[in-house]
Amino acid sequence: MLNQPDAVLDGLRIAGRDGFWRLAVADGRIAALAPSAATGGGLLLPLLADAHVHLDKTFTRDRLSARPSTLFEAIDLMAADRAGWSERDLRARAGRALQSAWANGVGVMRSHVDWNEPAAPLAWSVLNELKQEWRGSVELQLASLTPLDLLAEAGPAIARRVAADGGVLGAFVYRNADADRKIARVFDLAETAGLHLDFHVDEGLEPEARGFDAIVAETAGRGFAGRVLCGHGCALSVRPADEVHAVLARGGEAGLGLTVLPTTNAWLQDAAPGRTPRLRGLAPLHEARAAGVDILIASDNVQDGFYPYGSYDPLEAYRAVVLSGHLDPTRWLAGITGAAAAWCGVSLAVAAGRSADFIWFDATDMDDLISHPRAARRVWRRGRPLTDTAQKGPT
Repeated sequence: MLNQPDAVLDGLRIAGRDGFWRLAVADGRIAALAPSAATGGGLLLPLLADAHVHLDKTFTRDRLSARPSTLFEAIDLMAADRAGWSERDLRARAGRALQSAWANGVGVMRSHVDWNEPAAPLAWSVLNELKQEWRGSVELQLASLTPLDLLAEAGPAIARRVAADGGVLGAFVYRNADADRKIARVFDLAETAGLHLDFHVDEGLEPEARGFDAIVAETAGRGFAGRVLCGHGCALSVRPADEVHAVLARGGEAGLGLTVLPTTNAWLQDAAPGRTPRLRGLAPLHEARAAGVDILIASDNVQDGFYPYGSYDPLEAYRAVVLSGHLDPTRWLAGITGAAAAWCGVSLAVAAGRSADFIWFDATDMDDLISHPRAARRVWRRGRPLTDTAQKGPT
């Protein structure tokens, strides 16, 4: 019998579970969770997982010289801005992002970090410091983002540093010459250093972009199930259906995951001034999940040269993909909760005995929440809602 709980939430709908529930909080933990006869108590979600962001680039939108309309224009503009980055600038922008994520109810986040020379970039060091400072609040995981050609040449030193810092090895793969051999080299590095892999792959609308296929083949051949994520995969949306079906089937068997990034891809793909875009670069997520590929959904870029909007709220990306992908919002939520967290090595489950970390919404169900972006949200951390000023993230 529970004695004098600190708080009781009754008549809850809990995302992914049938019926209504009563949740009691005591001493910062979920003391009891049981079915309830009450109704109308709102909707409960676990903390959110944002498995693909770019904290090094974030909040640079207003100082860029132009607003790009293509991927490579964005890359060039961000390269020019990077020349002026300092420790203070990076810490301020990334810290602001983490504070926003904390307030929105993000429990774990994976940030890619541009790594364009053999030596570790300043951003890698700064974000590793922030990772330690935010531990226990927002679990931050870092993934290197290196051009495939550079990683194939200077990979050992990069892989050693990534491994030493507990990171994930990543590469940008897009229509590279001799891509199969270079991708195999990346897997060699991961195998030697015991690293997981996270690729930016085929982020364009050319059907000949086939980096995804080589990654699938290496994942299968080396038994890397559960260790390889692919982000973007835009080219899969324009390739012949039989080819896509075959490579996704191999990906599902290999245990590969696919991160879908609806906002940045919709912004940069098939963009031209004065012309309505026809192709949105959305990876074939229905077909991928049917083939057994885990589907994650993430914020990607936030207020930078690649996407000028966003707020480190995975529900924003989720609403975008529900609309653009014709998804049932009750069936894909794992892409920003359980499955996404698991790929980052974290559990955010809501269960008796666990820390009382969750998000309450003034909504009846997921359809209602998707319909009302401004529905009241209360984020609970360590047994208290964030409206309690005693509960704040690191500053």
